Amino acid sequence: MTVKIEESWRQHLQSEFDKPYFRQLVDFVKSEYATRQIFPPGRQIFNAFNLCPFDKVKVVIIGQDPYHDDGQANGLCFSVNPGTDFPPSLQNIFKEIADDLGRPIPTDGDLSRWASQGVLLLNATLTVRAHQAGSHQGQGWEQFTDAAITQLSAHRDHLVFMLWGAYARAKSALIDHGKHCILTCAHPSPLSAYRGFFGCKHFSKANAWLTAHGISPVEW
Repeated sequence: MTVKIEESWRQHLQSEFDKPYFRQLVDFVKSEYATRQIFPPGRQIFNAFNLCPFDKVKVVIIGQDPYHDDGQANGLCFSVNPGTDFPPSLQNIFKEIADDLGRPIPTDGDLSRWASQGVLLLNATLTVRAHQAGSHQGQGWEQFTDAAITQLSAHRDHLVFMLWGAYARAKSALIDHGKHCILTCAHPSPLSAYRGFFGCKHFSKANAWLTAHGISPVEW
């Protein structure tokens, strides 16, 4: 199956595109977009990959599924379109960066500026029905995004994986702990941020790891 995705990612994931589960997933997603309001817009489903080629990845941040309210999701986990109010988790991410690195809170929540520097902002599930959180889970996206994580772990060196919350932490089983930096803590949601996300200093720790391995740090 031919999928419109950034070329370096296509090369690493083509075997997934040819599997029966992915064909079933495509049929499901096409039907959903044809009959319901689905986020993100179809052209942005693979935004995380298209904005951050395989060989440019430095840091991987894993979310669960896209925002499901109007005008928020843009294909990058935790990111929202310019001019959109910050969801609570994103507010807390920016607060932690301010405390960790002394950076001012940005004026918009579009994290494509991170993606262009090598931060893969990957949701485990890449689509969702409007106003129905988790509605596209269990349809095959997780198998696909797990394959992407596995490919990065196997074929890249010295990456940083930020795993926030129990769901993301479970992905550590896919990652080679011997050659990558795995940072774990509570999720930045208001329900859990005070149980270990605030004060985690993941952003300075990530940059310290990258610098130590001769990789340029991220301008968070």
